[in-house]
Amino acid sequence: MMNIIAMGGGGFSQEPDNPKLDRYILNQSAQINPKICFIPTASGDAEDYIQRFYEFFEKENCEPTHLSLLQQTIADKEAFLLSQDIIYVGGGNTRNLIALWKEWGLDIILRKALDQGIILAGISAGAICWFEEGLSDSVPGEWTIVRTLGFLQGSLCPHYDGESERQYHYRTFIENGTMKPGYALDDGAALHFVGNTLHAAIASRPKATAYKVTLDNHEITEKPFDMDYL
Repeated sequence: MMNIIAMGGGGFSQEPDNPKLDRYILNQSAQINPKICFIPTASGDAEDYIQRFYEFFEKENCEPTHLSLLQQTIADKEAFLLSQDIIYVGGGNTRNLIALWKEWGLDIILRKALDQGIILAGISAGAICWFEEGLSDSVPGEWTIVRTLGFLQGSLCPHYDGESERQYHYRTFIENGTMKPGYALDDGAALHFVGNTLHAAIASRPKATAYKVTLDNHEITEKPFDMDYL
């Protein structure tokens, strides 16, 4: 069964003292000690980001590892990724992430991983990537639409409560028809899809909310989900 968990913010990188979302991801695996691979492409494989991943997950019941595209140590990326139980994608520059993944064939490998039942999870850019498109600030000083992998239908906007400009541009792009309707996630909010169906809307902090954002009769409608606070 296909599992994708998209986080608007939070997790070990933003809430180091609040492990709820990361532990939720681990608990979705049927394995007692799941193999979890971090892909930090969007951050330029930042060393401190990778280190924070290990600092958290090495203390959990799992086997953490990571895949770097800029400092490569793994030749057979397909065999490596398809041996994992969970693939966790970090935040950063969504446009760079998609470009590098396509150059190295990770878009195809990750589709195989999804079809084989490997759990796909990610935060910010690592959440946008699973949808058809998303709102991105990858270009300095601009808000743009990035076309992504399309494993899930529609668009995604993370950090919805953290940046007022992000809300404005997401709504505007949908309203003028340049972006598909989709989902908006506050920091600390996440959506878990099983197949193409929403399975759970979860949050690591009070008031963190996920929204279904649609266009009805030329007007934007935001429908909050009933959140399960972990």
